[in-house]
Parts: sequence; structure tokens; C-alpha cells
Amino acid sequence: MRKLTRLASILTLAATTVAMTGCGNSDNPDTASETPAKALEKVTYLTSFGNFGRDAYAWVAKEKGFFADAGFEVDVKPGGGTGDNITKVEAGAAMFTPVDLTGLLLARGAGGAKGVTVVAGIQQNTMAAIIALEGSEIAGPKDLEGKTLADTPSSVVRNLFPTYAKMAGVDASKVKWVNGSPANLIGLLAGGSVAGIGQFVVGKPTVESVAKGKKAVVLPYSDVMSDLYGNALVTSTKIASEKPDMVKRFTAALLKGLVYSIENPQETGTILQKNVPASAAAPAAAEAELMAAFVRPEGSSAAPGTVDTERVGRTIEMLTTAGAIPSGLTPDQVVNTSLTPKS
Repeated sequence: MRKLTRLASILTLAATTVAMTGCGNSDNPDTASETPAKALEKVTYLTSFGNFGRDAYAWVAKEKGFFADAGFEVDVKPGGGTGDNITKVEAGAAMFTPVDLTGLLLARGAGGAKGVTVVAGIQQNTMAAIIALEGSEIAGPKDLEGKTLADTPSSVVRNLFPTYAKMAGVDASKVKWVNGSPANLIGLLAGGSVAGIGQFVVGKPTVESVAKGKKAVVLPYSDVMSDLYGNALVTSTKIASEKPDMVKRFTAALLKGLVYSIENPQETGTILQKNVPASAAAPAAAEAELMAAFVRPEGSSAAPGTVDTERVGRTIEMLTTAGAIPSGLTPDQVVNTSLTPKS
């Protein structure tokens, strides 16, 4: 009897041990059940134009983990301006990029840019401008006549100039444009090779940091052209159609970086310099601080990222009246309202 009792005890202990082993032990990393992390979706993103403070919000979204939290591993590359960026997104070389909305309208009016669509607004007002330096004899739009300006061929500042000139009373035929790249434009201006360059308004601190001892003279296009949006986030029409949920997640993460960057400009400058060592933190921080007024304009109730198609319609009307684009273009041909953030 004692032998049977002992055998039963041994069998019970063995069964208990097997059951415990089968259930796993959370305190033992060798036996704990682990769920593998979901792989991040890879996305290629182009900045609007080079790597300046105005575009640092993409680096902020990456550095602060906003992209990763949304399920993305983002490769941020420097863009070459509106026209070049549109071409690359249409060709599949990039998935998302900010381009000047008016520049997109000009391209669409000319029969191009049919493979991209707007999914969010970045700046609620245009930042397009011409920047000169004190001593260049440029104090107003009329002073541009007889001068040489530089910009990339695909830049919205350059492509919108004929319309700006017409509305500002400038003879565009008396203004010479030469080519420059995002990396050397400010150097051309500081070195005296040209009298002015196409830039964004917020580029003033960066220009002054390079042209040491000289103050920048800024001629904003918004002084004579109202209702214009600044940059807008675009993706390909194919991605927008096939992956709408992905577009919304990416847009939300990027806009989170945008808002964080304008609320924390000093940290934004540091983040940009960390990721792009050739960039200087102080001018980048100053650009981010200045951009706050364009992302959240004073007196505007529009939430960051929203796009008002009625405003886009007024811009189209202005461009049509100025002869910059033919009639027939409508906001819904360029803006995907099912994907743009709502107020």
C-alpha cells in the first residue's frame, strides 16, 4: 500500500511539473512567450527645398518617434523645389512631399502634375518671397527691374514671378533669372553674384547668418497676392486611392511634428543640426519660430493641416484672370478632401 501511495505522489508531481512547463514561466526569458514587434512600413519623404529650419518638422517627427508610433520608418531626403518634387512623387521616387500649392496649380494648369494630390496644408499662407541684401538698391518690387535674380528652375517663386510682377507693376521682361541650387542660392546672394534670390519669408535668419553683417530685404509675394496657401503635403494619386488609411496615419504624424516644431523652435534647431550636421541650429530655430505665424495665422480658426477649397478656388480664379493658367481647373482636381484633416 505504501508503494502505491508513493507512486501516486510521484505521478502527481510529474504531471504538475509538465503542466507548469507547458504554460511557460513569465519570469524566465528563455521560456516566456513573446509576440514579435510588427515591422515598420518604409516611407520615402522629400523636404520642400533642401534642409532648412522651415522643413525641420519632418526631422522632429522622426526624432521624437511620431513616425514610428504611427507605424513608419521614414527616410527623409532633401527636396529640390515644387516642380522637381512633383516629378519625383509621380515617378515613385518618393511617397510624400510638401510643395507650394500655387506652384502645383500652375503645373496642373500647364497640363502636368496629374499624378499627385493634396492631402494636407502645411502653411495656411504663402511664404514665397524674393530676398535681397541691403546695398543692392532693392527696396520694393519695382527695384527688381534691371536686376539679376537666382533660383531653381522648378521653384514656385520663380514660376509665379510673372504673375507677381504683373500684379506689382513690374516689367518682368526687365528681370533676369539665373539658375541656382538649394545648397548654393544663399551663397550666390552673399557673394554678390546676384542681386536677389527666390526664398521663403522665413529664410531671412538663414540668409543673414551667411551674409554676415548684412541685413536681408524681404519682398513677400503675399503683399500683392492674397488668399495664397503656402506648402501643401502631396502624395501620388495611386497611393491616395489604394492606401487612404496609411496616408491619414502618415499625415497625422507629420502634422504632429509640425506643431511640435513651431512650439519648440530651439529644440527643433538642435534636432535638425543633429540629423543634418551641415545645418546651423540657431538659424533653423529662428526659421521654425517665424513659421508659426504661417502654420497658425493670427485670427484664423483653421486647424493645422486643413485646406479650404473655397480659398483654393479663389487662387485658381486669380491665376486664371492673370493669364497664368487656362480656365477649367477646379479645386477637386488637386485636393483630396476625403483625406485632408478636418477642422
